[in-house]
Amino acid sequence: MLSERTEVQVRPGVERDLEALTALYNHYVRETAITFDTAVFTPEERRPWLLSHPEDGPHRLMVATTADPQEILGYSTSSPFRTKPAYATSVETTVYVAPDAGRRGVGTLLYTALFEALSGEDVHRAYAGIALPNEASARLHERLGFRHVGTYREVGRKFGRYWDVAWYEKELP
Repeated sequence: MLSERTEVQVRPGVERDLEALTALYNHYVRETAITFDTAVFTPEERRPWLLSHPEDGPHRLMVATTADPQEILGYSTSSPFRTKPAYATSVETTVYVAPDAGRRGVGTLLYTALFEALSGEDVHRAYAGIALPNEASARLHERLGFRHVGTYREVGRKFGRYWDVAWYEKELP
């Protein structure tokens, strides 16, 4: 269990993180509508995702861990917003925090590190989609400078119901 005094480190994600990152993501696949994936992944199935986030460039993976022993508390990513070339300076961002690490500032640390890493890249805007309801995520994004730009109504179906997705935008320096 993460205590108030647990030291948290944020670093780029690496190959050795794959199993723990997959387990964390699979929790959200199985238990929530936060992601619209509906089937869990094996680490091998998630490997292309991990490799698509190198330590440099506009598409990054940042991982929050405890100091010793290293336990993954969450991760944030910046990924292509859309595949067409004119979208190259826009990224879609996301953050996932381990269920027992919530409300401790881990998401803020992850996003802060991600945006710092992106500060030297040719990235103009960041976008984030939030499956509703998710007040904690909306507050996090707004606190970090995102603004709500619209909501897609009943855009995804999971667990036998339709979900709305609110879209947020952040200008990057």
